[in-house]
Amino acid sequence: MRKALIAAFLLLAATVGAHAYDVKEIGSYFIGGHIQTLSGMPEETVYFYPGAPPTAYNPNGDVHTGQMYVHFVRLAQPRGKVPVILVHGGGLSGTGWESTPDGRPGWQQFFLAAGFDVIVPDQVERGRSNWSRYPQIFTSAPLFRTAQEAWTLFRIGTTYETDPAKRVSWTGGQFPVANYDDFVASFNARWTTTDAIAQAAFDQMVDRECPCVLIAHSAGSGFAIRAALRAPDKIRALVGLEPSAAPNPTTIDIAKLKSIPTLFVWGDHLGDYPDWQKIVVNPYKFQDGMTAQGAKMDVVHLPERGITGNTHMMMLDKNSDQVAGVVRDWLVQQGLAQ
Repeated sequence: MRKALIAAFLLLAATVGAHAYDVKEIGSYFIGGHIQTLSGMPEETVYFYPGAPPTAYNPNGDVHTGQMYVHFVRLAQPRGKVPVILVHGGGLSGTGWESTPDGRPGWQQFFLAAGFDVIVPDQVERGRSNWSRYPQIFTSAPLFRTAQEAWTLFRIGTTYETDPAKRVSWTGGQFPVANYDDFVASFNARWTTTDAIAQAAFDQMVDRECPCVLIAHSAGSGFAIRAALRAPDKIRALVGLEPSAAPNPTTIDIAKLKSIPTLFVWGDHLGDYPDWQKIVVNPYKFQDGMTAQGAKMDVVHLPERGITGNTHMMMLDKNSDQVAGVVRDWLVQQGLAQ
């Protein structure tokens, strides 16, 4: 009976809207990183839980560092020609693709229903990918995003107060502000000195899972674009959701990306925040650089489509399925799905 139930689960029929899909396999793995030997640190006496006996703890020895956690859902009969990899942004993790702060299905489920196998990594140092010792391995201290910073950086509103009743959000804004504190609970520590380690693991994932579509949010766009530069033959399409880390095209060999259909999607209120006027400079230059070389470069400013109120966290906004539909329709236009 148990085996039958497990088999039924792995071949479950899930429904989102009018779409059903059969799941063939759900799983995960770790990729990248290496073993590093630590030495010279003093031993300690620790108590692993209240009432536990004292235990001698030796922190020296071999540890694994730089590994990346990857979660996947593969369909029995995918309609997408290649899998979609959803790449989270800075200080976040893959959980932002699974569901929204107010409990709605996330983009992982949306793209499964659209017929794609879906792969969701936690970048090195985030989520289930874990930290490494500082300063023995990571050379800088972690940064922790505050609720105050995110409220304005993510363009949710203009004024943040600890008291939710005093917070000022945009009229017509799409973020589920009643669940903002639940969103804050998902924040991860981040580092400014681990990009090379994270990129190495990301590239190994691309080698294993692709050909594929990369859908990258914010700082995640940097990893996606660098992966595409390294292996353009493996990337069938590149989507940047407010791709803050898109590089200045004068610093890369942008011609390598010419054959990759690319879409950038921008939300609302970009002009209302001075910081964003600085953030968009390189991504806008990237867009222009792709267009100048004759690449398939499409740019969607959602308000120009009549889709208003979207924040930097458009995959969590109340109209997240509508925004995902813009991306899905574009992928269909590229011949990557039915």
